[in-house]
Amino acid sequence: MPADSPARATARETIALLTGAAGFTEHRPPSHPLPPDGPLGWAGYDAARERAGTRTGEEESVVYGTGVVGDRACVLLAFEFGFLGGSLGRLTGDRLAAAYELALTRRLPLLALVATGGSRMQEGMVALTQLQRVAAASTRLRAAGLPQIAVVRDPTTGGGWATVGAGADVVLALPGAQVGFAGSRVRPADADPHAYSAEGQFAAGQVDAVVPPGGLARALTHWLRALGPHGALPTAPLPRARSTARLPETGREAVAAARDPRRPRAEAYLADYFGARLPLHGDRCGGTDPGLLCGFGLRADGLPVAYVAQCGTPTRPAGYRAAARTIRLADRLGVPVLTLIDTPGAANDAEAERAGAGAAIADAFAAIAAARVPVTTLVIGEGGSGGALALAAPDNTHVTADSYFSVIAPELAAAILKRPPSETGATADQLRLRPQDLLELGFARSIVT
Repeated sequence: MPADSPARATARETIALLTGAAGFTEHRPPSHPLPPDGPLGWAGYDAARERAGTRTGEEESVVYGTGVVGDRACVLLAFEFGFLGGSLGRLTGDRLAAAYELALTRRLPLLALVATGGSRMQEGMVALTQLQRVAAASTRLRAAGLPQIAVVRDPTTGGGWATVGAGADVVLALPGAQVGFAGSRVRPADADPHAYSAEGQFAAGQVDAVVPPGGLARALTHWLRALGPHGALPTAPLPRARSTARLPETGREAVAAARDPRRPRAEAYLADYFGARLPLHGDRCGGTDPGLLCGFGLRADGLPVAYVAQCGTPTRPAGYRAAARTIRLADRLGVPVLTLIDTPGAANDAEAERAGAGAAIADAFAAIAAARVPVTTLVIGEGGSGGALALAAPDNTHVTADSYFSVIAPELAAAILKRPPSETGATADQLRLRPQDLLELGFARSIVT
């Protein structure tokens, strides 16, 4: 990438891009000088540091302090790649630990602007153990319910990616940035370069969004508003019904209405519900599910709500893992959750089994069960067995008139019971899967019409 690329802007240029006229107040940790030529006595290390300082005007590879992005105060830390490749040494670790502690003390979100080649060779194991310091500091911030957002610039590799970058709650990337654990000089010669790019990491579900520099300040302002920290937030309100369907008279009619391709889908509900949506992308295990939408949104009244929405397709293991990730993050930050149920069931092909369908579904059940924040569920279409129930709030599930929920699809129930296809309708009636049945059975709290 060219040196004048926006992704290769200096640490202070990147901070200024986000804080603008609001400004930035730099902080510095207490001084703990290194021994001559560092902890290893690496010949020429002091001279290299001096040259890096002269070239960049910085004392170390990280700058940190407080600032305002949009209308939200936060702690910012930015790597200066021009200073020894943005590498992490002991003094870098001092600054990173101090930045996390500043966020913890002031109860502010942490915004990390990452550009690093990894641990500093001239400090050996002393440099490598700074990753443990960062992990511990990040864990303390997480336990305090404070959000961490990373913007990965060019390049973001090695331990910096595997801690400050990929360890954040939300990961945004600048277009064209090199992103990956293995840097360009240590990966296999025949490796696909796309896998180590911002776009490749997005495709693999490791990055939530690739954002051009011109849109970064706006995106981060929305994220900071959505993630907080907040005070006590109310339960997510129910979405409005998006169709005028009447209640079905039979089970067969209920199933037909839910499967009608003209029925409003998750996109219609989310577009009506939110003024701004901030997607979370991927399961952080290399998988994505385009049939499940996750993220945080801001309503017109400013209320942040996390959402998990099925889009009418069989939900894949990556989808359940992404849903669990979203629910747990919302729970940690105190943000209410909305789930929209619409699936014929969990994906049941061989690939889904190999990808851990059972464990992923179990994890989604566990995330819902453990949530301390209120979870609101609206069934907007098909409620197919456990693959749908895994994302439903046990005590706060509502249904639309063009939805159904069933222990199993009526066709499959008839097959299991060795009934002919002609009895599918009667089986649907026996399953009592209509919206009004679900209300009477106590599964649904209301029918949204």
